[in-house]
Amino acid sequence: MHLSTRILNMQESPIRKLAYFAEEAKSKGIKVYHLNIGQPDVKTPDEFFEAVKTFNEPVLKYTASQGIDMLIQSFIKYYSEWDIDFEKDEIMITNGGSEAILFALLAVCDVGDNVIIPEPFYTNYNGFAEVAGVNVKPFLTYAENGFHLPDRSEIEKLIDNKTRAILLSNPGNPTGVVYTEEEIRMVAEIAKANNLYIIADEVYREFVYDNLKYTSFMHVKDVLDRVILIDSISKRYSACGARIGLIASKNKVLIKNVLKLCQSRLCVPTIEQIGAANLINTDKNYFVEVKEEYQRRRDVVYEGLSQIEGVICQKPKGAFYVIAKLPIEDAEHFSKWLLTDFNLNGETVMVAPAEGFYATNGLGKNEIRISYCINCDDLQKAMNIIKEAIKAYRGL
Repeated sequence: MHLSTRILNMQESPIRKLAYFAEEAKSKGIKVYHLNIGQPDVKTPDEFFEAVKTFNEPVLKYTASQGIDMLIQSFIKYYSEWDIDFEKDEIMITNGGSEAILFALLAVCDVGDNVIIPEPFYTNYNGFAEVAGVNVKPFLTYAENGFHLPDRSEIEKLIDNKTRAILLSNPGNPTGVVYTEEEIRMVAEIAKANNLYIIADEVYREFVYDNLKYTSFMHVKDVLDRVILIDSISKRYSACGARIGLIASKNKVLIKNVLKLCQSRLCVPTIEQIGAANLINTDKNYFVEVKEEYQRRRDVVYEGLSQIEGVICQKPKGAFYVIAKLPIEDAEHFSKWLLTDFNLNGETVMVAPAEGFYATNGLGKNEIRISYCINCDDLQKAMNIIKEAIKAYRGL
């Protein structure tokens, strides 16, 4: 039977594609440390569950396609604490940040248009672009300089009459980069000069380390008409399973048209919206403690990688990921081998081969992405397993 070119061209997730081999390893009694996925293990705030328990309606009805008012107002309050001003008709609640990214691409691009993205990038950007019929034009960033943006000329040479937007995450997944105020300003100037949208994925806003200053694209006042903000509660509140995100913009015409997409999928789940709306009441110490914990985890992973001969990586400044270049030729083969042929005292590690985070063929082939979402003790064990595994793999 026929399958669409769209689905055949859509890549498998490098984050999950080796899951079968991890399950096989577990079935043999091997403990697997999951460094492949950004699934926080910190506790979801009680406020979410307390609100859910208050739901006692006799019928679980559709909600408004835009989202429930209580949740929208809670986001407006949240952004005001970041010196970001939104009105109700500038926010659409989505099924996680993922749907928000897809809606942004569908709203600003026609089939055959393109967006430019710094690579490596969140792998699902590729998948969503394929679904939307949009071409990804990547410009390369490098581990050696912490994956910061190249010169303006390197970015602008990719722009043509089919380019509609610049898409980037800040802090970065999978790189952990936090863009400087100067880099944010440069992207804003490129967007203005070339009449482009900026699709700003800022779901890791809370996770910025080493006392660095965080600059949102929503802080650049002269481009607010072209900034499309993507956000989510998944990482901020360790609530990935709730699937609550949003797309927001000061461009009211854009958001009014995004509502059509929201209407086409009817609504976001009701009970999860009620729980998410109450997260605004989470004690601020929660964020302080969580960020401190992730910074400790970052330090454990970076220190562990730094002690492995031949590994190249820079200390990530945000999010909870790091890309590491390994002294091997094929990181996907190595990642699979970790699960099928190697263990250290009955334990092994699952990582994400980084090739799937690039759009350019052949790049990232000797790199892995590590997510440091598990506790420090387990991370130390995992880093030692990777160290010993690389020694064994290179000796084959």
